[in-house]
Amino acid sequence: MTKPFLPEADVFRLCNARVPAAFLTDGVPDGAQRDADGAALLDLVIAGGRFGPVRPAGHAPAELPAADLAGRHVWPRLVDVHTHLDKGHTVARTPNPDGDFAGALDATRADRTRYWDADDLRRRMSFGLACAEAHGVGAIRTHLDSQEGGPSRDQAETTWAVFREMRAAWAGRIALQGVGLMPLDGYAGPYGERLADLIAESGGLLGGVTRPTGGLHGAALAGLDAELDRLFALARARDLDIDLHVDETGDPAAASLDAVARATLRHGYEGRVTCGHCCSLAVQPPEQAAATIRRVAQAGLRIVTLPTVNLYLQDRTRGRTPRWRGVAPVQELMAAGVPVAVAGDNCRDGFYAYGDHDMLDTFRAAVRILHLDHPLERAPALAGPVPGAIMGLDFAGTIREGGPADLILPAARSLGEVVARPHADRIVLAAGRRLTAPPPPYEALSGEPAPW
Repeated sequence: MTKPFLPEADVFRLCNARVPAAFLTDGVPDGAQRDADGAALLDLVIAGGRFGPVRPAGHAPAELPAADLAGRHVWPRLVDVHTHLDKGHTVARTPNPDGDFAGALDATRADRTRYWDADDLRRRMSFGLACAEAHGVGAIRTHLDSQEGGPSRDQAETTWAVFREMRAAWAGRIALQGVGLMPLDGYAGPYGERLADLIAESGGLLGGVTRPTGGLHGAALAGLDAELDRLFALARARDLDIDLHVDETGDPAAASLDAVARATLRHGYEGRVTCGHCCSLAVQPPEQAAATIRRVAQAGLRIVTLPTVNLYLQDRTRGRTPRWRGVAPVQELMAAGVPVAVAGDNCRDGFYAYGDHDMLDTFRAAVRILHLDHPLERAPALAGPVPGAIMGLDFAGTIREGGPADLILPAARSLGEVVARPHADRIVLAAGRRLTAPPPPYEALSGEPAPW
């Protein structure tokens, strides 16, 4: 497929652009031709870096400079609503030799203790953001390890200071949100108050993991309700939303998601709580899972599934092929009206040895892993408008009049073709202008010169 010529004018049109209906949150324009996947053939006017009228193909002002896309797909820049920029790109120096969850915890703890000063965090987070921008990611929510530090370094203070620096440096390029991350029992006592204040002062979200410090998901949490009450009280006192890691295990006895839904209802926090992973829900007895899903919907929880990372971690036993995919029951959650997003999670660290902060690649994997196809029409929403709404960003992951003209143009004419290829040759636009910087070379992580 020939790369389209993009006008350099301040006002121009993209003609015959094929846009999945899921991204058109103001609705498909009347009279637009739609294909078998529901994608609409449109003319998009771009003026001053923002979308003008979105019209059926052939209805944009003919006098404007134009690029004829001839039915090529046009996507908004995508939204990664669950990442770990502070952990990223550490696998080479601190590997997880077994590739399992316990090994990931050990590797992360060792790497954090040895390396995570401000310079190290700054270098790796900048690298991750540059990768994401080159691939067409426009918004990221990153969880930030916030455990109480040792005598040599206050890790939370250090990490959140670098996060604030990154958010300011990348403003206008990638919208960044931060979430405090540590086991829920870490919020007990004075440190929990101090951390909640730090997160509030940093404009972040309160977060946590529904497992004990040093333990795995599914371990006994006799005090879970009390720990959740403490978390919600800290959040309410500071008017903070909540984003949690929940039940990241194949143990059907892990049922923290139901406890989170009950706590949300108990504290009147409906619509303000996001839960990531929720893997054990897929292996619980059908009646129990259905009851939890009903309560999740009642509480207005938003669910984020992390298909590539959970496929990597869950049901991993050396010398034995995994028996399940490790992901949440996404289709059942969506059928109950629960907002569900797909996100990238870890990147080249102990929890996931691969990845490149590429949400288009994550979307393609999610379609295959979660069977979000036949039909494909609804799937793009999980990487665009749904996570954009979870982040509270008005235009993120959408194509709408008045929104920023931030786009991905894969060389594809159908959703099937989008999923079929990796699209290393995609075109990315920010405010109507083509981005030309490729993903950074790995040598940038160490400051070494690239070999070519």
